[in-house]
Amino acid sequence: MEKRGIFITFEGCEGAGKSTQAQKIYQHLMKNRFSSVLTHEPGGTEVAEKIRALLLDEDLGEPISGRAELLLYFASRAQHVEGFIIPALEKGKIVICDRFYDATVAYQGYGRQIDLATIEMMNSYAGRGIFPDLTILIDIDIRKGIERSKSRNKAKLLKKELNRMERESIEFHQRVREGYLMTAEQNKDRFRVFDGALGESELFEKIRSEVMEFVRR
Repeated sequence: MEKRGIFITFEGCEGAGKSTQAQKIYQHLMKNRFSSVLTHEPGGTEVAEKIRALLLDEDLGEPISGRAELLLYFASRAQHVEGFIIPALEKGKIVICDRFYDATVAYQGYGRQIDLATIEMMNSYAGRGIFPDLTILIDIDIRKGIERSKSRNKAKLLKKELNRMERESIEFHQRVREGYLMTAEQNKDRFRVFDGALGESELFEKIRSEVMEFVRR
């Protein structure tokens, strides 16, 4: 694929605020007449959304094994990349994606402690060799993030306080956070790390400045 667009991903632990910030950046880009699309993982296409529903279902009747979970995430990504991301990039669009490859490294690699080399190999296949040009990581204390998730769901009047992934142990989420921070440290040219404890508006201004400078450059 001859990639002509720009691929920007938003990453972070539960309750970090990445989805809100991804939405706000997308709206800002569109307002400033940058041809952009907003998507998310798992999901992003009709088939991938069905896989997402399965992955986040907390009432499956039996636990999903770590290996099965990993394969489901990559199945969703393969469909998403081929059916949505590649076509958008080929049209020269800015693709804003809420979670991508780094989420798999953090959650399945560090959280589930699955071999990172296996994850890298599988992502190369499922993701067609596509990696983000810029990754925005919003870091937040694990307990604060989980509390935010609970408050968010109550505000939306959802019956379930937390989905299957949010219900994981504090130790699991701490490993995920450490995985994110370690990945960011190893990929400083691509990652920009922001403090999720900041207010929504202040955080947006910092991210907006970084993203707009990157896009214009």
